[in-house]
Amino acid sequence: MKSLEEIRDMLKSGCQPVDAINELDKLISDEPENEAAILERGMLHWGAGSRALAINDFHSALALNPESLARQALQNANDILDYYTKDLYNP
Repeated sequence: MKSLEEIRDMLKSGCQPVDAINELDKLISDEPENEAAILERGMLHWGAGSRALAINDFHSALALNPESLARQALQNANDILDYYTKDLYNP
């Protein structure tokens, strides 16, 4: 099993996000209290378009640490999902 830093290094060297998510799944199953790994997985899910999985991870990270950066990530996600402009629907 890889550490969070090793997984981040994998991403920097060009590995596919799905491979990093799989490694993070293994890490989180062994360390369910690893808030940083859960947040990282949430960010990768968001980038991959899996919005619900990302938001679930942000909530999980917040449950572990109310001061987590997941608070801002969740706020940003909600802002994006709540965006509405009538001009997009009525050209």
